[in-house]
Amino acid sequence: METQVLLMFMGEFIHTIDAKGRIIIPSKFREGLGDEFVITQGLDGCLFAYPLAEWQLFVEKLKKLPGTKEARQLQRYFMAGAALCQADKQGRILIPAKLRESAALEKDIVFVGVLNKIEIWNKERWESNNYYDDVDSIAEHMSQYGINF
Repeated sequence: METQVLLMFMGEFIHTIDAKGRIIIPSKFREGLGDEFVITQGLDGCLFAYPLAEWQLFVEKLKKLPGTKEARQLQRYFMAGAALCQADKQGRILIPAKLRESAALEKDIVFVGVLNKIEIWNKERWESNNYYDDVDSIAEHMSQYGINF
């Protein structure tokens, strides 16, 4: 019987963006992302980076949304800014200007592995969103989803 390896990103890495808007993808994430991957607007002010297979799964879920105005807005939000990326030989990518602006990527960048995707943050924005004062309260509510600690 074959064991299926699940793709999972985890960890936090700090890098800088250069004057041309290029950033180096952390080496721990490069293999999982593959040769080509998609970057799009994320939530909470970051960008999401998906390996192509995960992006396809996400797009299939977007396609199945109802024809409501909210669903159309969500589809546009993720699809309009999406960009296919390839890292160069040094592991750098050029993030399109519109995406850099939407995530305020200017100097220090934080890469965060979150299960099937990578979040790309402006360091200051990450630090202001990355607080765990109420994590105990959040954890208590997760039991309704079958997550118990």
